[in-house]
Amino acid sequence: MMPIERQETNETNVILLPYGLLGFERVKNYVLLTRPEEEPFLWLQMVGETKQAFLVLPPHFVVSDYKPNLSDLDVAFLELNDPSEAFVLNIVTMRGQGKATVNLKGPIVINRRTLIGKQVIPINAAEYAIRHPLPVS
Repeated sequence: MMPIERQETNETNVILLPYGLLGFERVKNYVLLTRPEEEPFLWLQMVGETKQAFLVLPPHFVVSDYKPNLSDLDVAFLELNDPSEAFVLNIVTMRGQGKATVNLKGPIVINRRTLIGKQVIPINAAEYAIRHPLPVS
């Protein structure tokens, strides 16, 4: 997690995570920020007084066949009518010495239509690493 420059938000771009993120359960509202020079990375920034944000990445940049299998409860909670409604992000952790890992066990799944999301543990989490190495390009 990094402190970054605050961006303007409005109600139409706020992502609601009713359960928060692991370790940040009290923070419910986030916005996604992009910086062209940092693509494909995005920032999931907390809304409110703090300027902290998580570095996130869509999983297909790391694992081309990544398919987290969501439980029926998670699908119902997120009101996903079709897999195409799910926008999946994974948190990137910097490990020092220019190394980084991606958490594939605990993806953040956001309904593109409602902007309600949840950090989930997929049914097939055993297939993925919590510290998957980020490929160096």
